[in-house]
Amino acid sequence: MLRLNVDMKSSLTIGEVAAHFDLPTHVLRHWESTGLLSPTRVSGDRRRYTREDMFRVASIIRAKQAGLPLPDIREILTAPTPPERQAVLTRHRETLQTRLTQLQAALDLLNGAIDCRHQDLITCPHFQSQLEEMVDSKE
Repeated sequence: MLRLNVDMKSSLTIGEVAAHFDLPTHVLRHWESTGLLSPTRVSGDRRRYTREDMFRVASIIRAKQAGLPLPDIREILTAPTPPERQAVLTRHRETLQTRLTQLQAALDLLNGAIDCRHQDLITCPHFQSQLEEMVDSKE
């Protein structure tokens, strides 16, 4: 990520913003077409991004990393009231917490398998204990 001081310049080009966030320019254009971004336009219909736009791009990137789809990100960023924004965020927090729990279980399983010295991993009691809940929940 390039370090740009947006305060020193009044605005940045689409190429500068894309390079800063390591994104292709078409992604920024797409986000604009879906209503997520609205950079100002200057002569020749060229886009110019302000520091506020940079924070908006960073917000979109972080929300996408959390697994939010673009329509939900738009809803969060444009919600007219905090309760409306919070409803969307709460729903996604629960989804993300479930994903974190599943990822931690997967990581524990991998670490256990890496440390296992049994010839046949499937017969390892420690490995089986990590899978027991999945096996027993189907009965």
